Amino acid sequence: MEQGHRLPVAIVAGLHARARKRVVDELLRSLPGSVALHHEPAGASGRTVLRTLRDGSGPLAAAEIPLVDDCVCCALGADLGPELERLAADGTTRLAVVELWDSIEPRAVAESVAAYGGDRLRVTGVLTAVDPALVLPYLGNGDDLAECGLASAPTDQRTVGDTWARQLEYAPVLAVVDGGGADDEDRALLAQLHPTARRVAVGTPELAAAALAGFDAEATAAAQHPACALLPQNADEAGVATYVWHRHRPFHPERLYDALEDLCCAAARSRGRFWLADRPDTLLAWDAAGGALCVEATGPWLASLPDAAWETVPPVRRAAAALDWHPDHGDRCQHLVFTSPGLDRDGLERLLDSCLLTDAEYASGRDAWRRLPAAFDLLLDTA
Repeated sequence: MEQGHRLPVAIVAGLHARARKRVVDELLRSLPGSVALHHEPAGASGRTVLRTLRDGSGPLAAAEIPLVDDCVCCALGADLGPELERLAADGTTRLAVVELWDSIEPRAVAESVAAYGGDRLRVTGVLTAVDPALVLPYLGNGDDLAECGLASAPTDQRTVGDTWARQLEYAPVLAVVDGGGADDEDRALLAQLHPTARRVAVGTPELAAAALAGFDAEATAAAQHPACALLPQNADEAGVATYVWHRHRPFHPERLYDALEDLCCAAARSRGRFWLADRPDTLLAWDAAGGALCVEATGPWLASLPDAAWETVPPVRRAAAALDWHPDHGDRCQHLVFTSPGLDRDGLERLLDSCLLTDAEYASGRDAWRRLPAAFDLLLDTA
């Protein structure tokens, strides 16, 4: 390898295993000199991970490596960097394709490789392989990964639906493998779930170009933060709709908590940020798929910070806050987005609006808001 040249690394993720393998095979075929690294659980004892290396002609090497902390993802993290560095030092590899095992999410791997790479490695693409006909079945699957044999560790509590949603929405490129079963509704759902993604079809020259186009891990991470995430806009096509609900008034914690089940089941996918009247300083993230909801405290709203602390906030977040600044509440807002076939927009709007503070409650002021029932304490592990 020439001095100063860094090995390009493309990461291919996705629960759609057949589609993922097809994407990797196509990259190896269309880019001679490329190799694919893959790690997956192996062995009857369940205590090892099988690492395989192959090129377009077939297998090149295989080895079993021990689990790290009983975790497939941890073993991958410990092994991947040195293996990629070895390929870089060899000097003969045109592209290293990292094919992630089914439930491994691309974000942690992309950030790890980007941090590890130094002057040897550079992430040039992150792709999620997609069969459009499987998007809704996987998104609506609330089964635990452990029930499906896809958990990466004994403590893995993720579901199929939420894992698939994150795989889909993180990648800037969706590699589409249409198995023939997709219809207009499937394609519309895919487009609305990740409207900013570049969608490339397997079997076209665009796939190889997308794998080499370049990738910025820091910018992608910033765009994922709930405070400034580029959420989908209102849309309606082929029976699939996306509804954006945006308000500034805070939620009544008890009424919202009582409505959670109905809200989670109202759409195949919902996400965004929100605030509760009894927690006015806490930015809360909403992430739901497959009927399962994750609510997470993600730090303070900018409006609750002293002016001096603003210098420590990324510029992209300050810009996002300025675009939606409220004279009384600052950047505090309700911004939830629901995407699904057969979405009942009017019903959703009525339900969400009913969870806000009433005029009388709002007029009572912040001291009174803080005394409202702390219905989310248990959910947020702060009881």
